[in-house]
Amino acid sequence: QLVESGGGLVQAGGSLRLSCEASGRTLSTYTVGWFRQAPGKDRELVAAIKWSDSTTYHTDSVKGRFTIARDNARSTVYLQMNSLKAEDTAVYYCAANRFGVVTSTSGYDHWGQGTQVTVSS
Repeated sequence: QLVESGGGLVQAGGSLRLSCEASGRTLSTYTVGWFRQAPGKDRELVAAIKWSDSTTYHTDSVKGRFTIARDNARSTVYLQMNSLKAEDTAVYYCAANRFGVVTSTSGYDHWGQGTQVTVSS
C-alpha cells in the first residue's frame, strides 16, 4: 500500500513537495515512479528512482524543475516540484516495482490513490 501526500493548490512559480510512503513494507528495494494524469490525458511518468543504485529519470518537461529523491530510513520517496506551471496541474500518483525504471503504467505493480496538484496561473 502506497500513500501519497503533499498535494494542494499553489500559484504558478511556486513549489510543492510530494511524499510517497509505504504501508507495511519498505521501499528500499523498489523502484518508485511518480506519474501524473491531467483531465482527458493519459497517465504519464514524471520521474522515477531506481532501487538498486538510485539512478533517477525525469521526463523532459520537468527537468530542472522537479527532483525525485528517496529516504530509505523513512521508506519514503519525495518529488520536489519547483517553478510550477499551470500545465503541471494533475493528479499525481506514486507507483513501485521490483526491477527498474519503466515509463509505462503497466510496468508497476503497486499504486497509491493519488494526490491532486493544482497550479493557478
